[in-house]
Amino acid sequence: MDARQGPRNMKDISELIFQSISDGVFTVDENRIITAFNRAAEEITGFESREAVGRHCFDVFRTEFCHSRCPLKDTLQHHDAVENARVSILTKEGCELPVSVTTALLRDQGGNVVGGVEFFRDLSDLEDLHRRLNEHKALADIVSVNREMQQLVQLLPDIAKSECNVLIEGPSGSGKELIAQVIHNLSPRNYGPYIRINCGALPASLLESELFGYEKGAFTDAKRDKPGKFCLANGGTLLLDEISEMDPALQVKLLRVLNDGEYQPLGSTRTMHTDARILAATNADLPARIAEGSFREDLYFRINVVEVRIPPLRERPEDVPLLVDHFLRKFRKKTRRSIDRVSPETLAALRRYSFPGNVRELENAIEHAFVMCHSDQIQPADLPGSITRAAAAVNGVSAGRRNEREVIAEALQRNQGSRSRTARELGMHRSTLWRKVRMYGLSD
Repeated sequence: MDARQGPRNMKDISELIFQSISDGVFTVDENRIITAFNRAAEEITGFESREAVGRHCFDVFRTEFCHSRCPLKDTLQHHDAVENARVSILTKEGCELPVSVTTALLRDQGGNVVGGVEFFRDLSDLEDLHRRLNEHKALADIVSVNREMQQLVQLLPDIAKSECNVLIEGPSGSGKELIAQVIHNLSPRNYGPYIRINCGALPASLLESELFGYEKGAFTDAKRDKPGKFCLANGGTLLLDEISEMDPALQVKLLRVLNDGEYQPLGSTRTMHTDARILAATNADLPARIAEGSFREDLYFRINVVEVRIPPLRERPEDVPLLVDHFLRKFRKKTRRSIDRVSPETLAALRRYSFPGNVRELENAIEHAFVMCHSDQIQPADLPGSITRAAAAVNGVSAGRRNEREVIAEALQRNQGSRSRTARELGMHRSTLWRKVRMYGLSD
């Protein structure tokens, strides 16, 4: 047998193993010039071996750390292996791809370092699975079978990934903050801060200092520098709740931030930059506010790149049983009480009620019932009085015309005089309600 046969076979076997590894593998010399590039590396990066060999690794395996904290460079310089570092590479076609990187040194038979080797694995399928699981978890708190809400749920992941400004509209208690939190959680900024500020809870001067921050000495009580919400939310998300209540003069300054990301803290001449994504929420009719001159039209179009409308609970009564079950589980866990259901009469009363306070009022009603209930089943008497009175009117248990007049008057007041909403709450036909309103002298 030829003495050279064995070594040549061993070399062939090593090459066969190198090309058969499912992970991408390439080797480099001490100057990070690629010396070998396996078949899996070709499939993952899009570069053929003949295109990669002889070039610097950072010209082929292009990551965000190539010129700063390159794992392979660290291994060559400090002789420390790196295991399962998560980086993103750009393929030959320019697509971003997440990969897991492991590095090690290459030594010759004398133990001298002659280069390095990098193993990398495509994480796109795994991260896609994690993303879908996170989406499912984030959307789990949005409890609805309403068609409009279901359409919104389907759009939220795309809205979140877009990074554009979003205007969330809906009545008080409908869940605007929940939607904003979900958008942040599903966005690429989910590892960054999520900051919320209520624009209607603070006077204009205090709101300005909270948003933009201030420098020491900017005013009497400014004893030290304080960063504002735009600074704190950098790289994350800032929710401007009840933006309709913002002072018009402050709206101008907000517009500058939205246009170019620049602002100045109070008492400072320094221009600072923020990379915060802006979400805005309101329960007001902003076009009407624009018409009356209290809200800037240019600001409206800046915050309203994508509009999300949350319907009030009265427009989606089919969600009431689901929400009741959701809140039962929540308060059962919180209070550790064995209340596990509501009676059919209780559910009927809840479904007939219009919930002017929306989902928050329903949640409060179930929490109220947990306080009042002394069995494992919530009865109508355990609910707040506003709901039981409406149920009493519907079921005809009002004691005489005087009580019926009071029930109708209270329902009209709760619904701001809307007869259609009042009729829906009381379970009456609109013509029946109209006849009783005239009979009781409630038409004015």
